[in-house]
Amino acid sequence: MVKIGLIVGMEEDFPRAFLERVHKYPGVEAEIARVGGVREQGERDYDVLIDRLSHDVPYYRYYLKSAALRGTYCINDPFWWSADDKFFGYSLAARVGVAVPRTVMLPSRDYIPAVDKERSLRNLEFPLDWQSIVSYIGFPAVLKPADGGGWRHVSMVRNMEELLFEYNKSGTLTMTLQEYIDFEQYVRCVCIGRETILPIEYEPPHRRYVRSGKFLSPALERRVIEDAYKLNVALGYDMNSVEFAIKDGVPYAIDFTNPAPDMYQWSLGDPYFDIAIDEMLRFSVKVALNPPKRNVSLHAMDSHHAYLWQAREMSNLVVPAYDWVGGDEPGRRTVRRSSLE
Repeated sequence: MVKIGLIVGMEEDFPRAFLERVHKYPGVEAEIARVGGVREQGERDYDVLIDRLSHDVPYYRYYLKSAALRGTYCINDPFWWSADDKFFGYSLAARVGVAVPRTVMLPSRDYIPAVDKERSLRNLEFPLDWQSIVSYIGFPAVLKPADGGGWRHVSMVRNMEELLFEYNKSGTLTMTLQEYIDFEQYVRCVCIGRETILPIEYEPPHRRYVRSGKFLSPALERRVIEDAYKLNVALGYDMNSVEFAIKDGVPYAIDFTNPAPDMYQWSLGDPYFDIAIDEMLRFSVKVALNPPKRNVSLHAMDSHHAYLWQAREMSNLVVPAYDWVGGDEPGRRTVRRSSLE
């Protein structure tokens, strides 16, 4: 019997739909994972764990690392996610040939009381060369945390006065200043298993999806799918969403380290919600029955090194052919990796 565990919080749509459909696969069962006092040694409780919550509950992250060492396939890899941040993601994207906005990481505006600003920060340039930074980024620009999500602490700045005002409010957060892409189209790709890419038109000002069918030209759609595929392979994500702002025919990767992507039925709508659930279930069963090799060992950094090495070698990455699944129904564009089938 294959056993799949879900680590979820307040969301109801994803676990409900997933658990309702698992009967399609004889010999497979799924449940909301139960975690209590975790011993340093023990048997494997689940063949697969799908993590939707450890970004908010650190205990679950520690549990997932332990489970991975016992042979559980974790979606997503807890070792990589622990080392992940959005600024590194931009650097990685540029390395693998994906277009990104110009971005600068800024030192924190303030520090915890234990940090002696006179003696502990000798490595920091002070004052910052704001003129050089602004000359590189330009206005308008977006100020946002180097590691964050959910649009928290994100602000648009149009001049130096606004930039300094918002930066001075950022406290101990490490912030990035990023070129604003005045986009003509915006797309969010729901990505599952580094195989399935669902490009969906999205409206950031209203934070909603648009059911528009084939809204991208064939050439642009292909580049969006290829770039989303590259990012997920480089980052090692099996569950992610990748956002592109498109300007002058160029898709700029804006946000692509989202290991617990939107899985609400009211938000994704039809047919995307059903596709996402079905593909997540299919992928979970596949890796439970035939787990791909991962570099998880007693030294967690082995996993990170493997991904970094892979990213450095990705300049000549061949993206698999993709096709429609389900005829002409919108949202059924997928990428299949034959080596994983």
